[in-house]
Amino acid sequence: MSDAAGYLLDSHVLLWWWFDPDRLSGLVQALISDPATPVLVSAATLWELSLRHHQGKLPGLLQTHGVRAGAYRQPHRDPFDRMLAAQAELERLVLLTADHQLSMFPCRTLWAGA
Repeated sequence: MSDAAGYLLDSHVLLWWWFDPDRLSGLVQALISDPATPVLVSAATLWELSLRHHQGKLPGLLQTHGVRAGAYRQPHRDPFDRMLAAQAELERLVLLTADHQLSMFPCRTLWAGA
């Protein structure tokens, strides 16, 4: 394990780390508590948690990009664009895009083109 580039947390591990750290194994607690350990969480994990949150299964979930993307009611064919819109909205960024559908989301977009 020492040659690992980092550690990617499964959904339940992230939830336990946030809300019930005693459920983590001693090894996992030590790894993710060490500031030198690269700990990663996939946007897909946050999206999964968002869906569960909006189904009423995780009412105390923090607002994250994935949670926000899962909350959008606007139809859009590309789930990755939904994540970009959520990130731009929550981080107060301007999303540079030629995709006019993204202007339906509550984020700022900009495209100056022909």
